[in-house]
Amino acid sequence: MQTRQLLTTGIFCLGLTLLAPETQAGKLPSQEPSVQKPNILIILTDDLGYGDVQCYNPEHGKIPTPNMDRLAKEGMRFTDGHSSAAACTPSRYSILTGRYDWRSRCQRGVFGGFGGPPLISPDRMTIGSLAKQNGYRTAAIGKWHIGWNWPIQENENKLMGTKTLEQIEAESEGEGNPRTPSIEDFAVDGFYSVKPVAGYKTPEPTEEQRAAWQKIFSRPIGGGPTALGFDMYYGVDAPGYPPYCMIENDRTVGIPSEFLKSEEVLPAAMLGEVQGPAVKGWDFYKTMPLMIDRTCSVLTDSAKTKQPFLLYLALPAPHQPWAVTEAKRKKSGLSLYADWVMETDDAIGKVLQTLDKSGAAKNTMVILVSDNGYSPYGVAQLIKKGHYSSGPFSGFKATPQEGGHREPFIVRWPGVVKPGTVCDQVVQQTDIMATMAEMFGTKLPDNAAEDSFSFLPLLKGENYPTRPNSINHSGQGGYAIRRGDWKLILEVDKKGCAPVQLYNLADDIAEKNNLAAKYPERVEELRSLMAKLVADGRSTPGAPQKNDTVVRWIRK
Repeated sequence: MQTRQLLTTGIFCLGLTLLAPETQAGKLPSQEPSVQKPNILIILTDDLGYGDVQCYNPEHGKIPTPNMDRLAKEGMRFTDGHSSAAACTPSRYSILTGRYDWRSRCQRGVFGGFGGPPLISPDRMTIGSLAKQNGYRTAAIGKWHIGWNWPIQENENKLMGTKTLEQIEAESEGEGNPRTPSIEDFAVDGFYSVKPVAGYKTPEPTEEQRAAWQKIFSRPIGGGPTALGFDMYYGVDAPGYPPYCMIENDRTVGIPSEFLKSEEVLPAAMLGEVQGPAVKGWDFYKTMPLMIDRTCSVLTDSAKTKQPFLLYLALPAPHQPWAVTEAKRKKSGLSLYADWVMETDDAIGKVLQTLDKSGAAKNTMVILVSDNGYSPYGVAQLIKKGHYSSGPFSGFKATPQEGGHREPFIVRWPGVVKPGTVCDQVVQQTDIMATMAEMFGTKLPDNAAEDSFSFLPLLKGENYPTRPNSINHSGQGGYAIRRGDWKLILEVDKKGCAPVQLYNLADDIAEKNNLAAKYPERVEELRSLMAKLVADGRSTPGAPQKNDTVVRWIRK
């Protein structure tokens, strides 16, 4: 499937710009802290579509999500909230740095297994380092996927033994085995009958490989969360890619000594997507529960101290591996993906329950977002059953349409955010950093959070545009830019350039009527704005900054 191939190779960034009217936008924040510093819990889901959460899609959302719905009922639900990109690596970069991913070397694609070097440079401020500077304990738990300095020498790469599903399937067919069914084939019964690749057997590591793995995985891994402002880390790089092991701070938990079992390298990336080193007894079904248990432990311990805390929880779900427990299997009545969304909601519920029990909930801001839209595996079958993962929008993960990056965006903050409120202003995950800074009464330096606009006024009940523009990056390396309701898409196709698209979202939220030919002046206006934002190295007020690489955005 073309979408899958795009998302499992290279480095990609989605480029869609969201721009609000410029009246009042870009106000300089107050430098006085508005309230006592709250604890901050950021829950980043993975591949959760706008329409997958019931409160966002009451008519065409068929998956029960009571815990996420509860969070919205107790806080503010943004209807125009966005990730910076339509895929995980780039959007994670932006949520952590307050900077557009395409200003980094992430020009398209996502990191694969053993991805690196780190996308975030060691001297760049992150939400972790910002919080630490302001007296916070900081922790990161879950999927990292923005690069490490793996201690692998160039001549050791071949000893990793990595092999993609596509390679395994091609080899199987070449040996005369039956063709592996397509994703569309598996989708017919909701992915409940996915079987291992015919004829594929678990490889046995050579002595040379085991010796190399022992050396490599006994060393610290540089450039990760603990090098970027977080006091502790526990999680995985990416759950469907090697190495198949947990990582604690800068060390693997255990030494990978075997390859992933053949029955766990499943078509459609249901479990392992790439063969590679694994610790003995690796269990996909325990990955998220381990993360949730650690999260609950950190919340409980942190609540016992007087020091405020920041916890960044990057869930690996509902992205593949769809490691649905037997208790949840087929409970949705829709598909294995829908079951996994229900399990994700349960995990969020356990975290919120722990926060309540700890006594810290009353002074904790909880932010719930998704890194990009639903990956369209089996989307036709879901639609037949009445479920629309993208809600009313066109597009899915990796696309510049709204369905690729307009995501659930919920904030609960007792005593500040009025429960049950809905905000229609444009916000982006890059804005979290500036919002934190305004809460702390801290002025950000010019070389930090270059694309972050505080939405603190919106949380307090104000109703005006807080960001004058916004850009999102597509899987093909294209861009989209929006001013008010006008949105320009500058996408690429297989030939390198797709037709320019212009939409007025006020009249055409599904982006069906391309107005580029009718309003050429709007096209040029948004092109000029894009050129300025790229050249300035920032979209916020301040001294111009340099991008990390040449940004090739121009489309004819």
